[in-house]
Amino acid sequence: MPDHTHVLVGFKPSISISDLVRDIKAAYSKFINEQNWIQGKFNWQEGFGAFSYGHWDLDKVAKYILNQKGHHTKKRFKEEYLELLKDFDISYDQKYLFDFEE
Repeated sequence: MPDHTHVLVGFKPSISISDLVRDIKAAYSKFINEQNWIQGKFNWQEGFGAFSYGHWDLDKVAKYILNQKGHHTKKRFKEEYLELLKDFDISYDQKYLFDFEE
């Protein structure tokens, strides 16, 4: 998607989510910039959202990610993200949310 990415990853509990996301962002920033996919330098927005799923949900989540283009014709990323925060009972302050594309 042009305004966000979904990543489904399994990792050991000894690895912090912040470190994992930092490493993913660094690797993909380097790759995107080396490929010259955009004019200027590509940078990620600050922050990230991370949600935990059990093994029984993996197939459903993987299918969602594979079909996200179709899914986002019905629901924009901002709406989806706010629903996830509500579904996972995560309180938040508006000032810390992403700069969503409208």
